[in-house]
Amino acid sequence: MSRSRAAAWAAVAAGIVTMLAATVTACAEQPPPPAGTPPAATGSAAAAPGASAAPPAVTAPAAPVPPTGLKIDRLKLDAKVDAVGVDEKTGDFAVPPSVDVVGWYKWGPGVDATAGSIVIAGHVDSAQQGQGAFFHLRDLGPGDPIAVTGADGSVRRFTVSAREVYPKAKIPLEKYFARDGGVRLTLITCGGPFDASTGHYRDNVVITAQPAA
Repeated sequence: MSRSRAAAWAAVAAGIVTMLAATVTACAEQPPPPAGTPPAATGSAAAAPGASAAPPAVTAPAAPVPPTGLKIDRLKLDAKVDAVGVDEKTGDFAVPPSVDVVGWYKWGPGVDATAGSIVIAGHVDSAQQGQGAFFHLRDLGPGDPIAVTGADGSVRRFTVSAREVYPKAKIPLEKYFARDGGVRLTLITCGGPFDASTGHYRDNVVITAQPAA
């Protein structure tokens, strides 16, 4: 991740750093595979005597409703959200190249989720573009409200419950990219000291928010 123009300690907490080098390192270890992928067929394909050879119809799970907007009043943030996956070349979370846009992990839960972690990541800053959408993410704390708008026009509200900082190599991906458990919103960006030798920030800042009452 690139150093911020102001060299501010735009920790991931501030947002993912420059251009997808500005990718959430936390995601560099590859999030879980796409949701909804049918399991490989097992056993014999032969039909029982007198039974139809056609397999039973399987109803595919409904596609999740993608977030299209993220609003955080405390940060005066009203950002566009694009659906992203994993960069095939680097294996990193493919954060949008524009620092003003944040990325929703499209293989995970959407705005309409009834379980699991809705993951959105963004840049902290960029040497070329300046402060990113998540430049001040580190300033959020318990109780702060967040609103996520879905592609269907729905608005889901959350309340911040935790702010955590991890060295990128130690962030518990299985926790933040889980598709089970209670519904929660997970926001990730870069943070900690900037390492000029690697062009990356050392840490990731993670904000967890629960559905508002």
